[in-house]
Amino acid sequence: MAHIDLNNDNPGIVGLFHFRPDTANPLCQLAETLLRGPSPLSSAEREMIASYVSYQNNCHFCHTSHGASAAHHVDGDLSLIDDIKNDFEETEVTPKFRALLDIARKVQQSGREVADEHIQKAKAEGATDREIHDTVLIAAAFCMYNRYVDGLGTWAPKENEAYNEMGKMMAHEGYMRDRPELD
Repeated sequence: MAHIDLNNDNPGIVGLFHFRPDTANPLCQLAETLLRGPSPLSSAEREMIASYVSYQNNCHFCHTSHGASAAHHVDGDLSLIDDIKNDFEETEVTPKFRALLDIARKVQQSGREVADEHIQKAKAEGATDREIHDTVLIAAAFCMYNRYVDGLGTWAPKENEAYNEMGKMMAHEGYMRDRPELD
């Protein structure tokens, strides 16, 4: 049960979007831009960053929904959700992507935790300024989304399978579909 009466029974941020459609629209547009817009990082990589940061923030809804979306950008195997929790033990990630994940983790802790050595390591692995920028912005934005979802005490299904359809829609249709209408 959410901390406030949302006047709907939708899980996670979906319930919040229906409660405040006027704030939902710019938040959906931001997610669309960050996770599906032009970037040298693939949408799968960007969704993995969002899921990874959300897991670090203990936001089950965002971790699992964006992990499911990442899975649907790749092969649809929802085991990726649990592998993200396990720091990508099974999923092969490049040294460059690992360095970007390290930056995302530092941003999740505090933006001031990102040091020149983290940036230089990512660059040494081939990361561009744009990839570093996008990683930092995704990590920062998902700290906000996570705090919004959990700060209002929204509910979230526990099982990974409950996020399969949502992940598929996010991956293939984006974040601007089915937005709540403004009253």
